[in-house]
Amino acid sequence: MKTVSAIKSKKKIIIMKKFLENHSTRDYCLFLLGINTGIKLQELLSLRVHDVCDKDGEITDFLSIPLYCNPPVYLNASIRRSLKKYLNENSFIDTDYLFRSRKTSNPITRQQAYRIINAAAKNAGIDEPVGMTTLRKTFGYHAYSQGVAISLIQKRLQHASPSETKHFIGVDQETVPVKININL
Repeated sequence: MKTVSAIKSKKKIIIMKKFLENHSTRDYCLFLLGINTGIKLQELLSLRVHDVCDKDGEITDFLSIPLYCNPPVYLNASIRRSLKKYLNENSFIDTDYLFRSRKTSNPITRQQAYRIINAAAKNAGIDEPVGMTTLRKTFGYHAYSQGVAISLIQKRLQHASPSETKHFIGVDQETVPVKININL
């Protein structure tokens, strides 16, 4: 099994996003949720429409999944816009899997998710091994580099210690300058 790393280049992330957005709204939403929330692939694939929508069909600000309630998983404006577009393009009911297969009512498989992300990575010119864990590592790396406390990232990634989290996201004291800009 190959070790994967975070996608550290924002330019490559943008290329991947454009590729996926042009390819499939579903695949684009999968990628956005993965890199912006840090939740595990199994939980991503288990999401249902009612996990991201309220009773009126509006996209919620936070995911409603018990495993990730402290801190809750915030859905940023980009994710909410993309999910709204995706749900409007397709006919879903409340209990449908969010990332359902085009052939069945089941969610896409782990293998299909892997193929989706690898195609986008290849298109972006990423030569290093990429897997689904890459999305979680990318979330953690960029959260850390933007000044999010390692303890919060540790909680989100469900790690036992800050050192485990730093190792997972591929940072140490010297590699990532943390930018704290309170802009008073």
